[in-house]
Formats: sequence, structure tokens, C-alpha cells
Amino acid sequence: MTAQPHSLSARSDWRIWAAVAIGGFGGTEARYLLGVLFPESAGIFPFTTLAINIGGSFLLGWLAARWSANSHMPRWVQAGLGPGLLGSFTTFSAVSLVSVTEPALLAQYLALSLVLGLASAAAGTALGQRRTA
Repeated sequence: MTAQPHSLSARSDWRIWAAVAIGGFGGTEARYLLGVLFPESAGIFPFTTLAINIGGSFLLGWLAARWSANSHMPRWVQAGLGPGLLGSFTTFSAVSLVSVTEPALLAQYLALSLVLGLASAAAGTALGQRRTA
């Protein structure tokens, strides 16, 4: 999605909230279904996750470009398909779009995303593996 300031009225519009919720449900279910159809195993490259991330990045970029060309697209439709459907399908698509739309911040953003994402995943894994005494 293009980076645009959001007014308070846009943030409180029930159609936007509903569209994000419905899109989020659809994206989550699609991602789960792909994981069931193409399961990944420990120690083997996660091709399903890679395909989801690459596909979601492509779709979000494509939609954002289409929305830029069509200013008549309702905000609730953009929210439902962007943050809702594709945001729940893969957050990597949002990272990729920010990287493309904010090239001056590319190196810093990607570095922070990678370092902090890995650190958070490691911390969560370590905490999740702790046994309660």
C-alpha cells in the first residue's frame, strides 16, 4: 500500500476494520492450507514459506501499484486486501514493500528487521523451550 497518512475517521471506519478482519481470516487460512498441502520438515529448506513470502511480496507490490494508478479504489478494499489478506498471509510482503518504497531507508530497515527479527525469534524459542520447575 502506498504510504499515506490516515485520518482518525479512516482509522475508525467500521468498513475498514471489518475488511481487515475478513481479509486476515482469509490470508491466515490460505497460509495454513498451503502448509498442510506442502508441509515442511526440520532440517530441510522451507520452500513453502519462501514461496509464500515471495508470492505475498509480489502481490502486495502489484496491488500497491494498481492502487496508485486507480485513486477510486475504496480505502476499505485496500485495507482488506493489503494489511488484511496479505498481511496475515505474510508479513514479509510488507517488509519488502517498505524496502521498495523507502529506498533511502533500505539498508537500515533491512538490517534492523533481520537482526531484531532473529534476536526475537531466538529469545522466543529459548523462552518457549524452558521447562517450568
